[in-house]
Amino acid sequence: MENQIVHLTAAHTSLIVRCTPFAEILYWGKRLSQFSADDIISLSRAVPNGRIDVEAPVNFSADTGRGSFGTPGMEGHRDGLDWSPVFNTTQVKHNGNQLTLITEDPLAGLQFRSELRLDDSGVLQARNSLTNLKPGTYQVTRLAVTLPLPERAAEVMAFHGRWIKEFQPHRTQLDHGGIIQENRRGKTSSEYFPAMMIGHPGFSEEQGEIWGIHLGWSGNHRLRADIKIDGRRLVQAEALYFPGEQRLKQGETLETPWLYASYSASGLNRMSQQFHRFVREQILRFPDEKPRPVHLNTWEGIYFDHDPDYIMQMATESAALGVERFIIDDGWFRGRDHDRAALGDWYLDEKKYPNGLKPVIDHVKKLGMEFGIWVEPEMINPDSDLYRAHPDWLLALPGYQQPSGRHQYVLDLNNPQVFDYLVERMSWLLGEHDVDYVKWDMNREIVQPGHDGRAALTAQTQQFYRLLDVLGERFPQIEFESCASGGGRIDFEVLKRSHRFWTSDNNDALERQKIQRGMSYFFPPEVMGSHIGNKLCHATSRQHSIEFRGLTALFGHMGIELDPVKEGEAERAGFAKYTRLHQQLRPLLHSGDVYRVDTHDGTMLINGVVSETRDSAVFLVSQLAMPTWSLPGVLRVPGLKPDARYRVTVLDEPPLLAGGGSGHTMRVQPAWLHESPVLSGEWLANAGLTLPVLDPESALLLGFEEVR
Repeated sequence: MENQIVHLTAAHTSLIVRCTPFAEILYWGKRLSQFSADDIISLSRAVPNGRIDVEAPVNFSADTGRGSFGTPGMEGHRDGLDWSPVFNTTQVKHNGNQLTLITEDPLAGLQFRSELRLDDSGVLQARNSLTNLKPGTYQVTRLAVTLPLPERAAEVMAFHGRWIKEFQPHRTQLDHGGIIQENRRGKTSSEYFPAMMIGHPGFSEEQGEIWGIHLGWSGNHRLRADIKIDGRRLVQAEALYFPGEQRLKQGETLETPWLYASYSASGLNRMSQQFHRFVREQILRFPDEKPRPVHLNTWEGIYFDHDPDYIMQMATESAALGVERFIIDDGWFRGRDHDRAALGDWYLDEKKYPNGLKPVIDHVKKLGMEFGIWVEPEMINPDSDLYRAHPDWLLALPGYQQPSGRHQYVLDLNNPQVFDYLVERMSWLLGEHDVDYVKWDMNREIVQPGHDGRAALTAQTQQFYRLLDVLGERFPQIEFESCASGGGRIDFEVLKRSHRFWTSDNNDALERQKIQRGMSYFFPPEVMGSHIGNKLCHATSRQHSIEFRGLTALFGHMGIELDPVKEGEAERAGFAKYTRLHQQLRPLLHSGDVYRVDTHDGTMLINGVVSETRDSAVFLVSQLAMPTWSLPGVLRVPGLKPDARYRVTVLDEPPLLAGGGSGHTMRVQPAWLHESPVLSGEWLANAGLTLPVLDPESALLLGFEEVR
């Protein structure tokens, strides 16, 4: 087979692949407009002394059998044999920006298949699969996607977190060895979001080359970035398998999850914009084209205290605030008076709802709102009728005491009886009630995930997907939210079956600023649940003004998380104000390009959205803590047309600034602030706007409209 070279291109990206005699990425970076296959001669590598006498490529399968001494892309054996395969290309399928490479090792009896798709957005999708071609069972220990990186990719940015503090970024220099990030909690997890950005040292929101990756998988995973001793670098991503979990009989195939990757030569912003465009065009599937409805969720308002008459009062007050979707959270089903009982008993609590849910739903609908409801189908409390009838339905290992988490266990979705029961009960709930929206929760980590004594976490994750698929097919008009103690199950694969994420159980506006920024690197605002909570935050007991809470919640899929009946007039007026503001800006926020602005002071965050046509924009300047310097500097506004002129207006401001006032740490405001100047996009991008001195935990919202 001849030495075949394939060039995949997008607006800002090129990918050059050598297909034969083995599959190898030769170039992944800035778009090449003059490429010729003859050019690859410049990339032929030297062979150093003191090592094996032939070149050892970083091919798609990262074969150690070729003398590549890094982490292989596949590990397994056939009763101790066929453990070091060497794959050579047997078939190449190239169609536009899609490439499939089939490689085989006839001695080991294995086929390794690689799929690459470079989307118009610039996002690269990559997936590998392994097929057992010989008789006998092949035990697979690992199967990964491996992508090479250039030597200048020397700094890693990734995320850590925990419950109520998700998406916290950290950076590490990639000098020698490798960086490994693992999650073994049974779901995507808030601990280590499955993503990394590797780039030129010092890359920022607006500057530097970056290669960003995200593994679309809702189970255990491992990401790693490595430097080989010869200086070559690579990134690798995989689902983690428990011992014995993946056994391939002859003819059976195991696939990796899809890996999504985005190259940017212009900082993190372009990387994010490419991911956002891909999500909007290739992943999100809303039941209909309509604005994302503003929510009110009852959880922090009433918890388990459900009284239909009172809930209808809440709905009436919610509609008056401009709420468009009303969600009843936990506590509606039989015996659910606290979080220690009744999970699994998906029957209406007739003591709380003697007339059923219908009167409440009808009331919500008459007010012009959609109706939503909370469920947690994968879980079961030991204090439940279901557990008393079927203690054998747990995802667990026989003979061991399964530890509880939040007073609950996990149901084994691999058990057909369990699966059918959940389909039946969810179909009752969604089929016999006029439900528009489901908040689907998953509130514990998974320990010893066993089915019939064998490890079954991968199968459990796949059965969860199947459960959502079945319900989605039966009820295509219903939207689903992925909520797992907040940010515990957020990834591209679950987003194919849902329409919104609950970003965090923490509604503290100060914490939410950084949580939402972290999520924004991969997900557009319209899928990021962002709610205005109580003045006294339930998660932190910290208090913030309605202005700071409202503006923080503005840049997402907005909602309210409280009891509007108990709130005073001033708070209700604030909720209504920011609901209207969000609705006014929603067409821009949920379709435009997200920008995060580099600042010279870490106490300030600036983010915004610029319309697709670049004729309008909105930017939020948030002061998180006391400024480092007495003057906050200049906002240089990215994304506008250089030759257009824009009117700059203050859309919302702290009370301190209203009417030109001063005080605290500022004596005189910048002259432009309340003058609505008209300035060129070029001037705004390069000279910018001097900022006022803001108090800690306050924010300023600016609008930009093209003047024609």
